[in-house]
Amino acid sequence: MAIRLFFSALSLIFWQPAHADQSLQAWIDTALPGTILRLPPGTYRGPASITKPLTLEGNGKVIVDGGGKGTVLTIKADRVTVRGLTLRASGDSHDAIDGAIMVAEGNGLLIEHNVIEDVLFGISLHRTTDSVVRHNRIRSRPVNSADRGDGLRLWYSTGNRIENNDIAQIRDITVSNSPHNRYTGNTIRDSRRAFNFLFSHRSLVDRNVLDKNSTGIIALNSDGLIIRNNRILHAMDASGAGIALKETSAALVVDNEIVHCAHGIMADSPMDAINRIVFINNVIAHNITGIYFYGAKGGHIAINNTFRSNLWPVTAIGDGDPMNDTWWGNTWDTYEGFDLDGDGFGDKPHELHAYADRLWIETPSVTFFRNSPVLELLDFLERLAPFSAPSLILRDTAPRMQPAKAYN
Repeated sequence: MAIRLFFSALSLIFWQPAHADQSLQAWIDTALPGTILRLPPGTYRGPASITKPLTLEGNGKVIVDGGGKGTVLTIKADRVTVRGLTLRASGDSHDAIDGAIMVAEGNGLLIEHNVIEDVLFGISLHRTTDSVVRHNRIRSRPVNSADRGDGLRLWYSTGNRIENNDIAQIRDITVSNSPHNRYTGNTIRDSRRAFNFLFSHRSLVDRNVLDKNSTGIIALNSDGLIIRNNRILHAMDASGAGIALKETSAALVVDNEIVHCAHGIMADSPMDAINRIVFINNVIAHNITGIYFYGAKGGHIAINNTFRSNLWPVTAIGDGDPMNDTWWGNTWDTYEGFDLDGDGFGDKPHELHAYADRLWIETPSVTFFRNSPVLELLDFLERLAPFSAPSLILRDTAPRMQPAKAYN
């Protein structure tokens, strides 16, 4: 008899119809630790907090409305799953990080198949380890990008997987002091910075599509990043870039397509030669500047990359020796040579020099006049009869005649 009454009570917890003024917190408080709490369809009132292991399921038919106050759902426990909810209407405090989901501290969490909309911040992981955030749709608010919150925010979090999320109209994805995480298969568009790494070492950024953001990936003091198989498109903000690496060493940038950006790649010099930044098999096409290197030391390695239809393929500033950079096997649409022996490589090295272009490379304010008739004439005269030695920017010792990687 007692068992029968117990299961009758459970059926009331799980299947009682939801009312618009029903508190989600009341349902959470009723559930025992480890319960799979399948919410009936309807709208529930937030904010709410989970402080015990729990699975919260909405099956795509449950809305949690924060009422414009604070964070809609806060998690302070291990082994929590949040699945199939629509979370909306957070508060608007940047200082308090008001958003859809805040993990204050947790381990082994799963946040998947949720819709997040009309919130300031999306999902914040603070001191979170070994957790998965996947298949979520995240939107901030329709305001200027600087006034939005981060769609995803990691702070002192490690060993997490961020997979296959659809993220748009946010400020950034900010990763701060959070090493050893994996970001794979996400689509991020119409935002300020798709990925913003700060002091976050040895993470993987793989198979993401980053479209129409001011900047695709920016890394500051984040060593050992692997950036591979990403498509980075239309980062055309005046100071934007597909990939920007600042004071970041030992990075591997491989098999990416970087198309139609202000700068395809921006990178300063690694701190020492052993921590060189390596670029392999990337397609860098239709950018204003393909690669922009700055700093005096050099120390980059570029192998088997394809440069196509960039206004200027590579620029470099600094007083260092360009021969400190290694260029080999890249494909250049500006190469003026032949392959008489048929080995697939040009018979002479490809060299890129700066003539009158040094004016805008060394003096950014002159960039406004780039490609103007006056500078074009000056550049022509400089090439025809140089009145000063041109600056060598790069020397590729074995330029390819055909791209190492196919690109449509």
